[in-house]
Amino acid sequence: MSQTTNTILMIRPVSFRMNEETAVNNYFQEALNLKNAEINVKAQVEFDAFVEKLRAVGVQVIVEDDDKLMDTPDSIFPNNWVSFHKNGDVGLYPMFAENRRKERREDVFIRLEKEGFKIENIVDYTSAEDEGVFLEGTGSLLLDRVNSKAYCALSARADEELFIEFCEDFEYTPVIFSANQTVDGKRLSIYHTNVMMCLAEHFSVICLDTIDDKKERKNVIKNLKSDGKAIIEISESQMHQFAGNMLQVKGSNDQRYLVMSKAAHDSLTPKQITNIEKFCPILSSSLETIETCGGGSARCMMAEVFLPKA
Repeated sequence: MSQTTNTILMIRPVSFRMNEETAVNNYFQEALNLKNAEINVKAQVEFDAFVEKLRAVGVQVIVEDDDKLMDTPDSIFPNNWVSFHKNGDVGLYPMFAENRRKERREDVFIRLEKEGFKIENIVDYTSAEDEGVFLEGTGSLLLDRVNSKAYCALSARADEELFIEFCEDFEYTPVIFSANQTVDGKRLSIYHTNVMMCLAEHFSVICLDTIDDKKERKNVIKNLKSDGKAIIEISESQMHQFAGNMLQVKGSNDQRYLVMSKAAHDSLTPKQITNIEKFCPILSSSLETIETCGGGSARCMMAEVFLPKA
């Protein structure tokens, strides 16, 4: 079992803009004073440059175009609606924003099968939407695939009972906590676990300051340490530059890279960079428009494919 994969699914945007339905609890989103069409063009330029950088180091990137008819502004973040697992299982997740539910597309699975991957079984949690219950894929779930642990910061988009159900179905041990950020002087839930925490093979980049409850914070630290993971702490202001939203991937010759945005990279201190580079090189790309309007970054754009080959 491996924590990292060399195959990533990415969705090229055609209707990208600030999604008014997600802005209610994604405090990372900001409006840009541009027409939506201009925003989409800028996002496409950033997307294409990012894909190019990943492919240049040998990451297999499967790019599927978004469907214009669907009008899905956040389709660029596929890791929220689907997860792919080594045993051939696919997880399908219930989404908070109604217009994000249209992102789930069967043709994506057909494309993966064409690329030689085997899908055995679809585990579908989407009926939870009828109850107003959500769990947004690997945005909400941080999977330690080697140690079979799943980390989850509870929020409007990460329901505790559904998370526990996922852990039972996929045989993960749950590590549950609450993570908050300061918004207008109030401590409010962070919308996704993967903006405050990244899990790589031998280390974790994490904003521990967001876990206000001392017991919960200790428990997260204990779990990471017991699995031999070095902890690289980031501050809340670095988290706002998407320094928690990173993903370790494999390139040519099994070389690992920690992938992040330019904003995330620029926010890190020399010491943090040194600590990361002890484990693997950093690969960063400018995602300014995507981060500003979408409120998500590099990690959210990559759905990891762990499926077996047919």
